[in-house]
Amino acid sequence: MPTSEPDSVSAALTARLRAVIEAEGGWLPFDRYMAEALYAPGLGYYANASRKFGWLPESGSDFVTAPELSPLFGRALALQVAQALQASGTRDIFEFGAGSGALAEQVLDALAAAGVALDHYSIMDLSGTLRERQAQRLARFGDTVRWLDAWPAELHGVVLGNEVLDAMPVQLLVRSDDGTQWLERGVVWHEGRLVFADRPTELAIPFDGPVLPGTVTEIHPQAEAFVRSLAGHLKAGAAFFIDYGFPEAEYYHPQRHQGTLMCHAAHRADPDPLDRPGEKDITAHVNFTGIALAAQDAGLQVLGYTSQARFLFNCGLLDLMAGADLKTKTMALKLVDEHEMGELFKVIALGAPGLDLDPIGFTEGDRTHRL
Repeated sequence: MPTSEPDSVSAALTARLRAVIEAEGGWLPFDRYMAEALYAPGLGYYANASRKFGWLPESGSDFVTAPELSPLFGRALALQVAQALQASGTRDIFEFGAGSGALAEQVLDALAAAGVALDHYSIMDLSGTLRERQAQRLARFGDTVRWLDAWPAELHGVVLGNEVLDAMPVQLLVRSDDGTQWLERGVVWHEGRLVFADRPTELAIPFDGPVLPGTVTEIHPQAEAFVRSLAGHLKAGAAFFIDYGFPEAEYYHPQRHQGTLMCHAAHRADPDPLDRPGEKDITAHVNFTGIALAAQDAGLQVLGYTSQARFLFNCGLLDLMAGADLKTKTMALKLVDEHEMGELFKVIALGAPGLDLDPIGFTEGDRTHRL
């Protein structure tokens, strides 16, 4: 019987992981494991050919993002983008992790309808297979859309990232059973399979509140390093990141003592990132306080922070829904329902030094004071 592609990918990636673990002396920090599981060339979840995005499992997809859920998401976001382009005097958009290309398509169409001229819509995406799908979807925009393999020396424009920060590898920390120290969780090869193994560490969570013995949680050095890199390149304009997460005090609250790490496949969630590597997305919620502090320390302004629902309402979602058909209205409600995406997802806006912008997306309900 022929081997299915997912089984083949997982088996090959597991073999690769075993070799990496052995080369590292038998223990691999979880962030290194997560990077391999998601981005190993040709095998990692975002590097292989499996379909990721869609809103029904029958499509072969694993999860849905806001742009696939409703075209009104990108149309509302475009209003904020247009304001930021005008305030910064720029004509470029840079999207990190463009997924299926749906958000780019929606924003480009909405800006064109509003008469906003662009020089380029530049996409930076690690996945070659996703780039191919983006190119097909966005072909009608011609040379306006381009793909970049590395950071430009300088960014002048608006930066977008929808569900990008959550896919950046995290380090796992475990509080010892006696509550006296932190351990770093890594991955080893034991009795023919991948298993967790913990080691004492000098690392700690960036929060002084109470921690229950046995707590498992995450820290986010790679996401914070990404924001610092952004600060080094963003010379004019603003950045908007939409993702699920919490401010620090909520992130490390004792009630969240099992952390936020989660996997997604076939529209089902499970907590085991060591099972079937390469077949599942692995994510962790975003610590938005850490993102804001990293941005400020690197010289960016924090222009706003709020829920996705409040941001979209501020950007005119209700007006857009008024002119939509029933199906579009129904799907758009999932973007703002507090039991769906509305409350769990947040939006943070960062501005280049000297930018004079009061973003419309945070006109009401700004929560920056909670960071």
